[in-house]
Amino acid sequence: MSSFDNRKKGFESKFAHDEETLFKINAKRNKLLGEWIADRLKKIDKDKEDYILEVIKSDMAEPGDKDVFRKVKNDLSQGGFNNIDEEIRNKMDEFMEVAKKAVS
Repeated sequence: MSSFDNRKKGFESKFAHDEETLFKINAKRNKLLGEWIADRLKKIDKDKEDYILEVIKSDMAEPGDKDVFRKVKNDLSQGGFNNIDEEIRNKMDEFMEVAKKAVS
């Protein structure tokens, strides 16, 4: 095997590892976000667990964070919380930092 092939395999392995790590970080962030929102919506027990899973799964709809943001904003709006865009974004950023430390 040539050194080029070895480097290629190395880059592929690093890319796969980085993508897996990013997936875990996003899932952790979404879990924390789901817990925060479930508490605000006064969900408990099974309803809280189900809601957290909904938030985690909502990240699969499209690339990026827009799908998660849209879901949680809609849920909070239905729960009577308004003008919360900045608060949601701040929490998403805060939880992203927590998730990076937890996963790394």
